[in-house]
Formats: sequence, C-alpha cells, structure tokens
Amino acid sequence: MALRRSKAREAKKAPDEMSLLEHLGELRRRVIISVLAVAVGAVVGYGFYHIILAFFLHPLCLTEGTQHCSLYVTGPLDGFTWRLKIAGYAGIFLASPVVLYQVWKFIAPGLKAGEKRYAVPFVTVSLLLFLSGAYTAYLVFPKALSFLQGAAGSQVHPLYTPQSYLGFIIVLMVAFGAAFEFPVILISLELLRVVTPKKLASWRRWAIVLIFLAGAIFIPSSDPYSLFALAIPLTIFYELSILVGRLLLRGKRTTEVD
Repeated sequence: MALRRSKAREAKKAPDEMSLLEHLGELRRRVIISVLAVAVGAVVGYGFYHIILAFFLHPLCLTEGTQHCSLYVTGPLDGFTWRLKIAGYAGIFLASPVVLYQVWKFIAPGLKAGEKRYAVPFVTVSLLLFLSGAYTAYLVFPKALSFLQGAAGSQVHPLYTPQSYLGFIIVLMVAFGAAFEFPVILISLELLRVVTPKKLASWRRWAIVLIFLAGAIFIPSSDPYSLFALAIPLTIFYELSILVGRLLLRGKRTTEVD
C-alpha cells in the first residue's frame, strides 16, 4: 500500500519537479512496456508467419504469373532465421501504437498546451503517411520487379533467397514510408518559422527537380516505376505543404491578434 501511495505521489509531480533519477525511472518504465509490447507482437507474428510471408510473396507471384512462388535458402538455419526476422518486424509493426503512446506519455507532461494541440495530429498523420508510403511501394513492386528481371534478358532466370527478396521489399517499403514523411517535415519547418510558404512556393521548380533526382539516387530498386510512384506523390505533398502552411500560419496570426 505504501509503495502504491509513493507511486501515486510521483505520478502527480510536474516534469520540472522531478529529479534526474525520477525522469530516468519513468523512461525505463516506458521502454520496458514498449519492449514487452514488441515481444508480444513478435509472438503473434511468429504464429501468423505463413500469412505474413504470403503477403510479401504476392508481388513475386504476380510477376511470375503463378499462385505458387517460392524462395530458396542456402543454409539449414536460413529459413528459421528469416522466420524470426519476420516475427520481429511484425512485432514492431503491431506494437507501434503502444510504443507511440508510451512516447507520448513520456513527453506530453513537458509540452505546453499549444504544443499538445499539434502533437497528436502530427503523430497520427505521420503514422498514416508512413503506412501509405509502405503500401505504395508494395503496390508498385510487381512492376518494379518485372522491370529489373527483364533488364537481365530472357536467358537469365531469377532464383531468390529470403535475404535477396524479403530484405529488398522490406527496405523498399520502409524507404517509401520514410519519404512520405516529407510533408510533415515541411509543415513543421513552416510552423517553426524556419521557412515560409512563400519561400517554398518560390523554390517550387528546383524542389521538383531535386525530388526526382533524390528519388533516382536513393530508391533501392532504381527502376522508373518506383521513381514515379515516389516522386509524383512527393511533388503533390510539396504543394499541399504550402497550402496547409498558409492556413495554419494564418490561423496562428489570427489567434495572436485576438
């Protein structure tokens, strides 16, 4: 009972009243909860491994024009190792809401009211954009794979290992997901007054050129389908960031005047 009362008193403390050890204790608790959530998600992912594998193999099956496509291992431990890796990725994905909530609970007490108002929408939009980017990569991957296989010629036949195929598609999905965070970064910079919507509008032509150039350089697959699937949405996001920045800053100026 005494321990519970002590924890309750600690929970009521304001962030600026907590000592360094108390901050570290709070951080440790949030990290432990997040790790446990990932572990539980990984167990679930391990159990649903075949469904997850079928999801990732679907683009390969579309490319090969068959419902039954396979990956090949070169060592006795390779298959089990990749099952553990897939389970780990699934655990991170399934636990992401819990992890984000723990991050929010850790940083929220130190935020001002205005900052809290922006934090939740930004986190929500960031998560949705990341998932949208990852799914865009998944949708375009059959075309990208067909292009890459065709580039080698008809006499070259692919024989994919889990490392070469699963590693590739996962990296591509993560790269697209990260790139789709582009508007969040731009709007954040606008709200921080680092750049203005007017300045972004004046940089429009160079921005579009740099978007296509960066896509051509940094896309893991280096194929035209992935390039356009990434660059076109990012160009649209650039324009939307200018519009949203103008609306938010206009509302902010109105609030300051009031």
